[in-house]
Amino acid sequence: MKPTVLFLCTGNSCRSQMAEGWLRHLAESQFEVLSAGTNPVGVNPRAVEVMGELGVDISRHRSKHVAEFQGRHLHYVITVCDHAHASCPTDPRGDVQLHWSFDDPADAQGSDSDRVQIFRRVRDEIAEQVRRWLRTASQSLESGSPPAPRGS
Repeated sequence: MKPTVLFLCTGNSCRSQMAEGWLRHLAESQFEVLSAGTNPVGVNPRAVEVMGELGVDISRHRSKHVAEFQGRHLHYVITVCDHAHASCPTDPRGDVQLHWSFDDPADAQGSDSDRVQIFRRVRDEIAEQVRRWLRTASQSLESGSPPAPRGS
C-alpha cells in the first residue's frame, strides 16, 4: 500500500494544488497524493499556468473540501498555509502532521507581471520544499520505517 499524503490549505486553489502537482510529478507513483481546503474556492488558473510552464499539468485538478477525507487513514497531512494550520480540523489527521508556510500568491498585488512573478516564486519554493521532504520520506520508505507518529 502506498503512503497517502494530503496537502491542506484554506482555498485549495494555489499552494496545496501546486504541492500536489509537484509531489505527483517528482515522486511518480510512490505516494497517493491528495489536496483539500478548509474553504475550497476552485483551482486558480494562474496556478495552472505557472505549473504548466515547468511541465507539471494540474489542469485536471479540482478544488476539494477537507471533509471528503474525514475518516480516511492518511500517512502525512501537510498544511501549506498558516490559516489552515491554525484552524485545521481534528479530522483528518495523519500519522505525521507537518506545516510548511508559504505566501498566498492569490493575494499578490501589483501589475499582472508582478503577480505572475509571485506565483512563480511560490511555485519554486513549494518545489524545493517537496524535493527536500521527498528525500527524507523516500529514505524512510526504502528502509521500511513507518512514518513517525504524530507529535514526534
